[in-house]
Amino acid sequence: MEDLKLKLEQLHQRVDALKDQINTEEATKNAFVMPFIQILGYDIFNPTEVIPEHICDIGTKKGEKIDYVIKKDNEPIFIIECKHWKQDADAHNSQLHRYYHVSKSRFGILTNGHIYNFYADLERPNIMDEKPFFTLNLSDLKDSSLKILENFTKNGFSLENILDSAEALKYIKAIRSEFEKELQDPSDEIVKLLVNRFFDKPLTAPRMATFREYTKRAFSNSINESISFRLKNALNINESIPVRAAEVVSPIDENVETPKFITTQEEIEGSQIVKAILREVVPASRIAFRDTQSYFGVLLDDNNRKPLCRLHFNFSTKYIELFHNGKDNGERKQLNSLDDIYTFKNELLSTVKNYQ
Repeated sequence: MEDLKLKLEQLHQRVDALKDQINTEEATKNAFVMPFIQILGYDIFNPTEVIPEHICDIGTKKGEKIDYVIKKDNEPIFIIECKHWKQDADAHNSQLHRYYHVSKSRFGILTNGHIYNFYADLERPNIMDEKPFFTLNLSDLKDSSLKILENFTKNGFSLENILDSAEALKYIKAIRSEFEKELQDPSDEIVKLLVNRFFDKPLTAPRMATFREYTKRAFSNSINESISFRLKNALNINESIPVRAAEVVSPIDENVETPKFITTQEEIEGSQIVKAILREVVPASRIAFRDTQSYFGVLLDDNNRKPLCRLHFNFSTKYIELFHNGKDNGERKQLNSLDDIYTFKNELLSTVKNYQ
C-alpha cells in the first residue's frame, strides 16, 4: 500500500504542476488519467488490456465511445469516462450511465484527473447507481481509501471484495454527508428531536431559532472537545488547548451570528507538530493558537504581532505560512502531508529567534 500511496502522491504533484497548461479533455486523459491507470498496474500500451475509445453502440446511437475499458482475463472489469480537469467530476455521469448499461462491466469510473468517482449497480442490476459508492481524491489520500483502491489494481483486483464493501461504503458515505449537513446547519427535525427530550414547552418560531443556535454550538463544542481529548491522549500532552470564543456558552437570541468555522482535526494535529518543534527553544505555555475563517494561527505569547506560522488547510491544497524572514506577509509553502511540517523546523526556530 505504501508503494501505491507514494505513486499517487507523485501523480498529485504532477497534476498540480501541469494542470494550468492542460487545456483540453484529451490532454487531461494523456497527462493525468493514463498515468493513474498505469499506477493501478494495467499496461496502457496493451490494447487488449487497456482499450481507449472503445466503441459502444447504444440503441439507435452508433459509434458512441467509452474513453477506456479495462480488461482482465479478456473480461471487462471497469470502464472509465474522463472530463477536463476543470470540470466537476460529479456533474457528468449521464454519459457514463449509458455506457455502463451495455459495457458488461460491474464498475464505472468518472474522473477529471484528480477526483475519481467509482460507481456500481447496487440498487438495480445492470443499471448504474446515481451516486458513487467510493470517491478517491488525489489531494486527500486516506489509508482507508487506498485499501479500497487496492482491490481495483491488476494484481489485487477482487470483484467479491469490492462488492462486499461497496454497499456499506455507499450508505456510510450518504449517512456521513447528511450528518455533516446537520452539524453545519441543524434541521428543524434534528433540533426538535433533541430539544423535545428535555424541554416540555411549545417550540415557537423564536425558540426554534434560539435552540438551533444552541444546537450548532453544542455540536461544535462536542467535536472540538473530543478531538482535543483524543489528541492529548495520543501525544501525551498535558497542556490544554485554549478554548475559542465561539465555544463559550452565553445567552443568545435570534440575531446571534452563527460561528463561521470549526477547528478541524488536521489543524489541531498540525499545530501540535509546530508546538513539538518549538518546545526545543520556548516553553509550551508561550505557544498559543487562534482559529480564523481563513487560517489557523500559531502565535508566540498569544500576540498577533508575533506570528510563528499559519496553517492554511481550508482548501484541497494545504500550505504552511512561515514568518522566518520577518516579513509582514508570510511565505507560503505547500504541504503534501502533515509530516512535511517537520521539514520547516529551521525556519520555525528562526522565527522564534526574531522575536527574542
